[in-house]
Amino acid sequence: MKAKLYLLLFILALQSNAQIGDFNHLNFKKADSIALVCKNESLKNLPKLTYKLTSNLTSDVERFRAIYIWVCSNITNDYNLFYKNKRKRKKYQDDHYRLKAWNDEFSRVIFKTLLKDKRTICTGYAYLIKELSELANLECKIIQGYGRTSATTKEDLNTPNHSWNAIKLNNKWYLCDATWASGTQNPNTLNFEFQYNDGLFLTNPELFSVNHYPVNSKWLLLDKNTITFKTFLEGPILYGKAYQNLMFHEAPFTMHHNIRKNENISFQYLLKTNILKDNITLLINSDFNSKRTKPTSISIKNKSLTFNHSFTQKGFYDVHLYFGDDLISTYTFKVKS
Repeated sequence: MKAKLYLLLFILALQSNAQIGDFNHLNFKKADSIALVCKNESLKNLPKLTYKLTSNLTSDVERFRAIYIWVCSNITNDYNLFYKNKRKRKKYQDDHYRLKAWNDEFSRVIFKTLLKDKRTICTGYAYLIKELSELANLECKIIQGYGRTSATTKEDLNTPNHSWNAIKLNNKWYLCDATWASGTQNPNTLNFEFQYNDGLFLTNPELFSVNHYPVNSKWLLLDKNTITFKTFLEGPILYGKAYQNLMFHEAPFTMHHNIRKNENISFQYLLKTNILKDNITLLINSDFNSKRTKPTSISIKNKSLTFNHSFTQKGFYDVHLYFGDDLISTYTFKVKS
């Protein structure tokens, strides 16, 4: 049954590739350079900013690209606001009226901080992408839903916790996440650092759905809704580098696994570009040690990567996949005798 599901998802991924490939013929260098020239522009006059970003570009996708790059390069992710909102929502989760009052108050804070200081959280990123896009006569939606990262807990997913955008280009909808694309939190200082991730621009919907689940499932943008909320919750953890390296994550389909000693586990991915086999490693952590190992029987054909791994001793293992220095994904295995 799982094998059939994996095959179906792989076929859908190939179809999604064709969709994303609609823009392979375009060079975004001009759009990106315009966004760079407009760096540090104010948000006090959004029509003026939109005109500067888009007036010299000829296609809708280039206009959207300039808007998206500008937002990702100029808006700071405010982690203090994020954690404050998280604490308040948890505090008021059982009090409908106080929760609504906090949400209303926080919405005003988000947009005031965005316009004044260019700092915000996901809601502000998605709002600004939508506003600038619509000023450029592009149809754009804010998508509310659930986002999973390595730091996400089950409590975080009791209610929608993330926002991103869908953009209509050439009569097709595409997905993007400016919040996660803009940068990361420095693990030492805990401050935001700009570090653009192009993998979250017009992302393959199958890959996007591993870490994003919309409140309205139609915004999965899948021909058939093969991903349920339960599937989403049970999925593996993908990191930012996965979006830069993968077109699709095929297997293991879930994060947590119960297996037996010497049982073969298959890992399957569709790559954006071919990589060297020697660059593929697994970092395996157990209660007793941590070691890097190279997978067995690696196969790369037509950008389809497959390899296997098995455990010779029982125990509990965290398994992290790396391509070179890029952390791609994480899984856990409880190995029985």
